[in-house]
Amino acid sequence: MPRKPVILIVSMIASWIPGFISAQESVTVELAEVESGTLQETSALPGELLPFQQVELTAKVTGFVEDIRVDRGSRVGKGDLIAQLSAPELDARKAEAQAQVASAEADLAEADARLAASQSTYERLSKAAETPGVVAGNDLIRTEKTAEADRARVAALTRSVEAARAALASVEQMTAYLRVTAPFGGVVTERSVHIGSLTGPGTAASHLVRLEQVDRLRLVTPVPETYAAGAFKEAEVRFSVSAYPGETFTAVVSRPALSVSPETRTMAVEADVDNREGRLAPGMYAEVAWPLRREKESLFVPRTAVVETTERVFVIRIRDGRAEWVDVRRGVFEGDRVEIFGELEPGEQVVRRATDEIPPGASVESPSP
Repeated sequence: MPRKPVILIVSMIASWIPGFISAQESVTVELAEVESGTLQETSALPGELLPFQQVELTAKVTGFVEDIRVDRGSRVGKGDLIAQLSAPELDARKAEAQAQVASAEADLAEADARLAASQSTYERLSKAAETPGVVAGNDLIRTEKTAEADRARVAALTRSVEAARAALASVEQMTAYLRVTAPFGGVVTERSVHIGSLTGPGTAASHLVRLEQVDRLRLVTPVPETYAAGAFKEAEVRFSVSAYPGETFTAVVSRPALSVSPETRTMAVEADVDNREGRLAPGMYAEVAWPLRREKESLFVPRTAVVETTERVFVIRIRDGRAEWVDVRRGVFEGDRVEIFGELEPGEQVVRRATDEIPPGASVESPSP
């Protein structure tokens, strides 16, 4: 049940101040209690829906578009073929690299055979040299040096084979770039080439398609620093878009920037939107009902209890039967109440309909029963 208003009579003591009620007059005022509670309001903030992932697929090698499987609006899965390019010069480079690998491997095989022969000869002569006078010393040294030279040649040719294989692998990798596939599942939102188009780095048509992931969206909201306390992970926010009047959608805060922009004094906050039904689209503007939260409970008074002059904003507190002006700062409006910040405590009495004509120190008496 609503409380009955408390009625007090204020005996004015500052009749000498122009504009104030004289000391002989009295005024009937209604008091209100300073209330404590959790802020339950929301603030309407602008937001924008963006794809969860977006990529511009471009050709990494120069070639002609041999086949393109998608167009604007096409849905693709991860790894699906987007376009197939052709580059005859790459085929020629690949054949040349394969030939160089084969040649280097043949040279290495020949060197291995020569090394095996010279090593075998050296080992036989070394064994025979154990019998004095059987093998001349110069012959043994000559066969040893021949084996060392063959061993060095094998090492050099081994490196040549490795280099040739690396060159072949590089060409094969370049050839693999002729097949353009989707890095993730999504929707093609733009296509820039057709069959027969020349594409590749440095060409006018290096851009092939734009791919966006739309089954999951990012709701990006610039939150003023005053409201940044509500930007914590897993918080649920509601939003609406003009495409569906009267309908609300939900998102879950996932990535607050945790940094306020010095230019706009806002913090960019991202919330994840489940869009598996495909009703929402990237690029839509949203109106976000941003929850206003404080780390501790707030103080509330009636809106009419706050007086604003050119010099200060205050409420009139009644303490020990006298009026006191207490400076406050206004926060969020919640119905007919307003959040305030100042040196007040829950349960204290303030004038409900305050005015600067009630001076500090005015004597307050309860009316006779």
